[in-house]
Amino acid sequence: MADSRDLDFSYSLIDRIFRLSLGELADFSGAKYDGDFSLTLEQAQARKHDYVAEQIGIGPGRRVLDLGCGWGPLLNDIRRRGATGVGVTLSSAQAAACRRHGLDVHLRDARTVTAETFGGGFDAVASLGAFEHFCSPQDYAAGRQEQVYRDLFANIAGLLPPGGRLYLQTMVFGPQMIPIEEVSIDAPRDSDAWYVALMQRQFPGSFLPFGQEQIVRTAAPSLTLVSSVSGRLDYIETIKQWRSRFGERSPQKLLLKLRLLPHWLTSADFRLAFTSGVSANSVCFERELLEHHRMVFEKPAV
Repeated sequence: MADSRDLDFSYSLIDRIFRLSLGELADFSGAKYDGDFSLTLEQAQARKHDYVAEQIGIGPGRRVLDLGCGWGPLLNDIRRRGATGVGVTLSSAQAAACRRHGLDVHLRDARTVTAETFGGGFDAVASLGAFEHFCSPQDYAAGRQEQVYRDLFANIAGLLPPGGRLYLQTMVFGPQMIPIEEVSIDAPRDSDAWYVALMQRQFPGSFLPFGQEQIVRTAAPSLTLVSSVSGRLDYIETIKQWRSRFGERSPQKLLLKLRLLPHWLTSADFRLAFTSGVSANSVCFERELLEHHRMVFEKPAV
């Protein structure tokens, strides 16, 4: 799994820029437009939260776990609906930001959470945009990817009652994904191999599932798939809106970017990840090197 240092590189290092661009409860997972791109980003994110709540049953008296909670947008929505939310993240900046807003968030590896961790089970579990981080390139190279996922789903099942549901929103390698061995940052710029390698630099320590089929297969011993829909086109629009927000200038952002100058001067990975001038994830979605799924699983009745 991507460790705390990896996630601090992806999220904590520019934490304040995220929050200045997307709001204090920065929602950094794909929004739900359902093809209606006249919606604002905020409306599409609210539609996503409504969908999650409907699919896994978020309401008064319910207890919900958010695995990889980010800056807490879903936890805030859970609270708004009268339910109790608990979140985990490995980003120190995200955890601190969540706690400032009174959210119950813990700096913890999502794969290790059991019913005993937080004093009992949960009525439902959600994970939006975190599954991408649960397997590392080293896990994949060692042949451990499927076991990592099986263990994770078994843990989640142990948190749920019979009939309890998991909402999982994640990127996966898409139908046009190239062989892994061809991926290289030294490949020609604008090639598929270069864009995927750039994605790897932006999210170090993380490795994607090979399509939803791998996810369903590894979940099957513990959880049953209820539904799955593609969010690829919606994610492309979400990225477009994020880039617009990040591109908006302000004195605060300028000052924060100047403070990052030492990283730019000393780290080739930082320069590639944050100042390459392209949106690698957007291009990968457009070329179908990546796909995006909204999946609902249920724990079978005994």
